[in-house]
Amino acid sequence: MEGKTDRTVVRNESFTRSAVGIRERHNERKNGKYANTDIMPERINCNVWFKRCESTYEKTLDRMIKDGAVSIRGLKPDAKLFGELVFDVNTYYFEMNGGYEYAKRFFEEAYRFAAKEIGGDYVLSAVMHADEIHRGYQQEYGREMYHYHLHVVYLPVVQKEIKWSKRCKDPSLVGTTKEVINQISNSKKWAFVEAKDEKGNTISGKNGKPVLIPSYSILQDKYHNHMVAAGFEGFERGERGSTAEHMTVIEFKTEKAVERLAGMENKITEEEKRLEAVLTDRQDVEHIEAYADDVSRMGRYTPERKIELTERQHMTLTTLAREGLYSRRTINNLKQEAVSLKEYIVGLKSQITDLLKDTKAYHIASRLIPEKVKAFLADVIDIGGDKAKLLEKKFDYRLEHGLDTINLPSRSVPNIEQSDRIR
Repeated sequence: MEGKTDRTVVRNESFTRSAVGIRERHNERKNGKYANTDIMPERINCNVWFKRCESTYEKTLDRMIKDGAVSIRGLKPDAKLFGELVFDVNTYYFEMNGGYEYAKRFFEEAYRFAAKEIGGDYVLSAVMHADEIHRGYQQEYGREMYHYHLHVVYLPVVQKEIKWSKRCKDPSLVGTTKEVINQISNSKKWAFVEAKDEKGNTISGKNGKPVLIPSYSILQDKYHNHMVAAGFEGFERGERGSTAEHMTVIEFKTEKAVERLAGMENKITEEEKRLEAVLTDRQDVEHIEAYADDVSRMGRYTPERKIELTERQHMTLTTLAREGLYSRRTINNLKQEAVSLKEYIVGLKSQITDLLKDTKAYHIASRLIPEKVKAFLADVIDIGGDKAKLLEKKFDYRLEHGLDTINLPSRSVPNIEQSDRIR
């Protein structure tokens, strides 16, 4: 697509035991019906599993814990035990490079990268979805185009040294390594890394503290470099500091709806110009009027006052009738769709405005001090107990099923000191 830059993106998300089931049903296509109307059930067999989970995600985790392959020692019951990487490039990139077959080769290599970064033993499932249609492109190009992307579900495992405590009977062992375990820890797996200069020295911020780089940013670099080294080209790394990958469901739908509406309005404008050009051309007008006059005089009356048509006249009138009915239906559908989209966009914009008003303090604080905000919210959820868990389940359910409004109580974020971050 002219003027559009193709970019590679990898998104990372974490899930609790209670939330991962929804993600599993989506990834593994275990639902009977799908709220996401872009999923084409007849194309599910086109999805490609580079690694298939033989059981459920949760049962596989329990088996690995029982076998001693991983440990959840010291974690809270509602800890984030599962992670998911979603690898993506915009749809048009694959259409221009070979479509489905190219996408399979591309994401097979992306899976190799994920297995290297995560550890192949800790990848539970890796599936390329090829059954989600891109309706915007379908409307624009007049043919089916599918949004290929890769889901990799994994366990965030790090090696943790367990030290001998002071209760050890042998004083010489105290503080030394007792054992090394494969600990599940989402926070340690994706910890911030100190920024270094060209000489390998730590970079400090204005407050004298080390400048920290999010692990996700480093992951983006590694992913892009790996794919280029593997021979894939024609794309750029995801934009640094971009908030696009963190766009809310409402914001994403609004943007896409606006794009579709703009495309429809452009097409309507083009057709209106064409129609105007035809009608202002006297020669064409005379031709149309003459043709219409010929049609109106087709046939002849029989003595019984019935009209007889030749076979050719009958075919002409039948063709015109079909085209007229089809055109009328198409015009009405386009008008209804345009009205619906306009109403939909107005509603979504209103929801975004309300959402931004309710979460203004959170957005400001999360940009300035993301880690402290994250810790504060985790404490709030812990205090909320069962009620907080119930709200989290409702929230996850609404996100999974594409619902636009989430009625959660707003909370203010305390004003705490700023720290340096590279985003």
